[in-house]
Amino acid sequence: MDDRLADVPSGAEAGVLADRLKERIYATITMIAVVVGLSFGEVSALGAVATVLTTALGLWLAALVADQQAHRTVHRHLATGHELRRMLYVSSPLLSCAAGPSVLIALAALDVLTLRTALLAAAGVCVVSLFLWGCVGGLRMRGGALAALVAGLADAAIGVAVALVKAAAGH
Repeated sequence: MDDRLADVPSGAEAGVLADRLKERIYATITMIAVVVGLSFGEVSALGAVATVLTTALGLWLAALVADQQAHRTVHRHLATGHELRRMLYVSSPLLSCAAGPSVLIALAALDVLTLRTALLAAAGVCVVSLFLWGCVGGLRMRGGALAALVAGLADAAIGVAVALVKAAAGH
């Protein structure tokens, strides 16, 4: 067996992990837009954390509804058992995208930093996470450090672009 493939998951497992990571990246990009938008508004820490948490919950519920709709359309029955557990596992990163921003907002509520700083820091953390996922992807493709850096920068650029669009819109 090729030792480069020793750490590659099996086909089905790889598909689940890829779908799960896709949801995490999607949620991270969405959260960038949310926290940058909040940073331009007149919102309290409680309002900001409520928005972040309901955004994550809304993304998760939307993903579950879409998955269940697609499943029943294709398979002609509702997902249950293993199929439903897979949907829940794959979509769970949509909920976790609220953790970092919520912690930073809590620090603002404790007057450790301003709410605007906390929200912009949350956007920054999200952009950094996109960069890191891009780097990990580049390294896992065995492209070397330069390819990993380019992949990371490309992914981070998407996050920065989302933040800039929200900032330019003033919300």
